[in-house]
Amino acid sequence: MISVKTDMINTILVPQGAEYQAVCRGLSRVTGFQLQVIAVPLGMKPLYQFLEKNCQHLNQPNQRVLLMGLCGSLNQHYNVGDIVIYEDCVYQGNLLECDRNLTESIHQQLGDKVSFVKGLTSDRVISLAAEKRNLHQQFSADVVDMEGFATLEFFQQQGVSVVMLRVVSDDSLHDIPDLTSVITADGSLQPLPLVWKLISQPLAATRLIRGSLQGLKVLERVAYCLKTTSYRTHI
Repeated sequence: MISVKTDMINTILVPQGAEYQAVCRGLSRVTGFQLQVIAVPLGMKPLYQFLEKNCQHLNQPNQRVLLMGLCGSLNQHYNVGDIVIYEDCVYQGNLLECDRNLTESIHQQLGDKVSFVKGLTSDRVISLAAEKRNLHQQFSADVVDMEGFATLEFFQQQGVSVVMLRVVSDDSLHDIPDLTSVITADGSLQPLPLVWKLISQPLAATRLIRGSLQGLKVLERVAYCLKTTSYRTHI
């Protein structure tokens, strides 16, 4: 197998907002780590439109893209704060694989606390524990996001290698608020509707906020550790 070092990654994509800020904080602690970090919208359609408009320039030889962010667990084996790296990703029964060499290289660098998973991309927020379990059984997927498949589809058409590294922010055993309605057509969150949605479900909202904060802390450390020699020393 060809060894691919993470310093050969040209671009990191991260969902805009808190996830993007966490990754930038982690990378800012690394001296001399210079690469392009792009904040992208939430959701399949807004993301694909964004990539078509803003990322055509990445269609270059030896281009490698890393997608980072948070995800939800569909499998009881994965809990809040767990770090996962995608082997592949499914959307509506269609499956795409991440770049195997780059995925294996990053996994080896970060250490045995990072798990290989199968990802599922959804058009909406998966908020109910029962639905999470059903999706796990239906697709054998371990985690769910809203951007993975669109990223793979777009860049594979461009001949660009993609690897996806995420942190779990909500488990498969509990409900979280359904935030689908507060995501705009351009893939951003509406602040006031978001607040009202959280207020209307205080217990689920508390669980979501706590899990997100924990996930963001781990995401920041992962971004930092991408450029260190020993992941287990720092996480």
